[in-house]
Amino acid sequence: MTASVRKAIQAAQDRKALNLSLLDLHEVSSFTDWFVICSGTSTRHTQAICDGIVETLRKSGLTPAHVEGYARAEWILIDYLSFVVHVFHERARLFYDLERLWKNARRMEISESFPAP
Repeated sequence: MTASVRKAIQAAQDRKALNLSLLDLHEVSSFTDWFVICSGTSTRHTQAICDGIVETLRKSGLTPAHVEGYARAEWILIDYLSFVVHVFHERARLFYDLERLWKNARRMEISESFPAP
């Protein structure tokens, strides 16, 4: 896992993201290497998680290629090309269930004690 992925995870944790998981897509995808998936409890919470990730990575000189879904904040996608961050409202995460759709990817649970970059 890259330092940028670690920083994104740490930024999500700093904003109290829930149910963080990491999918290793190296063996099953040609468009990205990692999915970082997390949840927020409200529109404002998912936006705050997104803001924290973007701000943290921008300080490292990394800007997203694309951000989608910020206004509605049910599912915010932050595309950094080599990894994609998905910030879901809890209801939307249950509905779309990316972990099931990408069940062939190796899944890594992220604990609260995940090491900082």
